[in-house]
Amino acid sequence: MDFNMKKLASDAGIFFTRAVQFTEEKFGQAEKTELDAHFENLLARADSTKNWTERILRQTEVLLQPNPSARVEEFLYEKLDRKVPSRVTNGELLAQYMAEAASELGPTTPYGKTLIKVSEAEKRLGAAERDFIHTASLSFLTPLRNFLEGDWKTISKERRLLQNRRLDLDACKARLKKAKAAEAKATCEGDTVPDFQETRPRNYILSASASAAEQELRVAQTEFDRQAEVTRLLLEGISSTHVNHLRCLHEFVKSQTTYYAQCYRHMLDLQKQLGSSQGAIFPGTFVGTSEPASPPLSSTSPTTTAATMSVAPTVPGLAPPGEAALCLEEVPPPASGTRKARVLYDYEAADSSELALLADELITVYSLPGMDPDWLIGERGNKKGKVPVTYLELLS
Repeated sequence: MDFNMKKLASDAGIFFTRAVQFTEEKFGQAEKTELDAHFENLLARADSTKNWTERILRQTEVLLQPNPSARVEEFLYEKLDRKVPSRVTNGELLAQYMAEAASELGPTTPYGKTLIKVSEAEKRLGAAERDFIHTASLSFLTPLRNFLEGDWKTISKERRLLQNRRLDLDACKARLKKAKAAEAKATCEGDTVPDFQETRPRNYILSASASAAEQELRVAQTEFDRQAEVTRLLLEGISSTHVNHLRCLHEFVKSQTTYYAQCYRHMLDLQKQLGSSQGAIFPGTFVGTSEPASPPLSSTSPTTTAATMSVAPTVPGLAPPGEAALCLEEVPPPASGTRKARVLYDYEAADSSELALLADELITVYSLPGMDPDWLIGERGNKKGKVPVTYLELLS
């Protein structure tokens, strides 16, 4: 009990000394030991890294989970060391509603069949989103959290300890300065006092006080230097943190690229399915005019014939393959409006009305009246067919 009381009194004295030193520094009444410029740069870089890591972490969490209530729930589960319950994604929930609607409205009707197809695609999109969230959380968010909750807490603790050591050092410097000033004053006063026996005890006490202050200063300087070196090593470790975060950022971009590629592939497959099934539902959608495809030559000129015949389908697969190919071959390209395009990805033609594409090849493209804006007519040599716009980069 006595030991604890002594330690408590000692700690209180140290705290009071530091508080006095800190207050005097704020009011400009005490000198402050300044750190070197390199150390200050390390501190500034560490603070900047911490601040931006927090912002990136929070915004990435918003990107992966826009619902703030869900984010709070996940945060509480993590703090309680409990497993976060599985949550249905928005795409999966939409797929469920569409499937239920198709079952109630009639799965054999055209609308019901389309609802089922779209619900399956949305379900695959939801599964891809779930995988992306899981991968991004593990490869990107977890390392950022580990830095903030692990390395940064250690750095902050050592920085606070360094601050205390500096206050102790400056307090010792102030005490030594006062002791030497008092000793010098006593020496000057002793020269004017004739009785040497009266001044000797006082000078001895002041000299001993100055010696004790010097010893305390040496100890405080040693502890400060040791703590400054420990803190410096931790701050220099921020460079390794940047390398680790860079690697995690590459993993995040890779997972995001995979996610969007899966979404694009799923939606492209869905678009083909809808296009192939829509031809049976709307057989006349892609006919540009209700007039006969080949009017009598006596009543029309060749120009009129080309203008009134059927044009290319707006969505692939609506017209029978043979008929669509015939229309495309017989319709001449417009006098103006053709452009060059570079193919971005390989494309396999779904039927004879489409043109198969190879990546990086150049083709001539143009549009015809009544065409779907997502499709163009492509020409390569003597071959002609419909091509999807998403696979092209228009050059001129």
